[in-house]
Amino acid sequence: MIAFSIIRRQRSKGGGAAGANTFFVTAKAFAVALVVVTQGSLSSCSAAEPTSGQAEIAATGAAPTGTPAEVITGLDVPWSIVLVGDEALVSERDGMEILAFRPGERPRSLGTVPNVATPVDGGVLGLAALEKEGKVWIYAFHSTTSDNRIVRMAYANGALGDPEIVFTAIPVGRGHNGGRIAFGPDKMLYVATGETRNPALSQDPQSLAGKILRITPDGKVPDDNPIKGSAVYSIGHRNPQGLAWDTKGQLWATEFGDKGWDELNRIGPGKNYGWPAVERRAGNPAYVDPVVQWRTTEMGPSGLAYINGTFFIAGLTGQRLWSVVVDDAGRSITKAHYAGTYGRIRDVVAGSNGNLWFVTNNTDGRGDTPKPTDDRILSVQIAPARP
Repeated sequence: MIAFSIIRRQRSKGGGAAGANTFFVTAKAFAVALVVVTQGSLSSCSAAEPTSGQAEIAATGAAPTGTPAEVITGLDVPWSIVLVGDEALVSERDGMEILAFRPGERPRSLGTVPNVATPVDGGVLGLAALEKEGKVWIYAFHSTTSDNRIVRMAYANGALGDPEIVFTAIPVGRGHNGGRIAFGPDKMLYVATGETRNPALSQDPQSLAGKILRITPDGKVPDDNPIKGSAVYSIGHRNPQGLAWDTKGQLWATEFGDKGWDELNRIGPGKNYGWPAVERRAGNPAYVDPVVQWRTTEMGPSGLAYINGTFFIAGLTGQRLWSVVVDDAGRSITKAHYAGTYGRIRDVVAGSNGNLWFVTNNTDGRGDTPKPTDDRILSVQIAPARP
C-alpha cells in the first residue's frame, strides 16, 4: 500500500485569529513514500474486569487480522476521522485544520477552522457528516476561549464552505472537554461533553458539561428529549470520547475514569451514569453501571466503532486497540490488540474495503517519543465473527 507523508509547515500553536464567517484554505506540500510494513500483529488477553458467564457467549467477535498498513503518515495531533463517499476527512486538534484524502492519493488541506483555542486537550476535535436535501454537511466540535461549540460547513467539489454556528455554550476547560460527535440512526446529532475538571457539573442538569447531548442537525432541542426544552440526553459523565450504535440502534459510549476505572456504557435517555458519586460498577440503583470496565492504566478509551457485531475501542493510555463483544444479557468478552506497538490510539472507524482504520496520537506530547512517521492512520483487515 502507498502511504502519503505530510511535510509539515511551521505554525503557531495559539488560537485562530480568523473571523467567525471565514474559512481560510492553507497550502501544504506532500511527499509520497512507499511504505513497507514489517511490524507483526500482536494480540493479548484483556485484563478488563470480566462479567459473569463469559464462557457462555456464543460468538467470539470480529477481530483484526494480518499486519496493519499505513494509509497516511506525518499527521499533527489527529483527533477524528469521518468517511464521506470515497473520501476521508481528518481533524488536527492543535493545528485547527481539516484534511481530506482518498486511499492511494495525496491528502490535501481543506483549511483551518477560525476562532479555535487549544486549551490542553481542546481544539478541533470531533467530526461528523450528514447528507441532507442533496447536500453534504461536515460538522466539527471545537473549542474557543469562551466555550466549546459545533459548526457545520457545506462540502462540495472537494471544498468546504464557510462555517455556520450550530450550537454554542458548551463549557470549556483546560481538560476533559469530551468532543466526540456522531449522527444516530434517528438523524439526530449526539455530542459527548466532558465536565471540564469540574465534577459537580456532571450532576447539574442545567449544565451542558459532563453529558451526552442530543440535538437536531440545525442545533435545536428535539421535542422527544428526556428533559423538555433541554439538549441533555444523559448525565453523570466524566469525559466521554466515543459514541457508536449497535445493529439494534442502541447507543454506547466510552468514558475516561479518574484514578480507577474506565468504562463502556450502554446509554439510555435520561439516565445517570454516576460521576462523581461513583466510578466503576457500584450496584447503586440511582446510577447506571458500566457494561465493561478497565483499569485506567490499560485503557484510556477514546474513539468507538461497531463493526460486524463487535465494538472496537481506541486506547490512549494503554496504547492498544480493544475489541469487545457484548451479548443480550450484558456479558462481555474483551481482547487487546497491538499493545504498545503503535503508541497512543485516538480514533477507530470502519474504513474503505471493509477494513478497520485506527488513528495514532503520539504527537500531542503525552506519550512516548513519536516515531518519525507519526502520527498515522493505519488500516487492517477484519476477520468476521465466528459462531
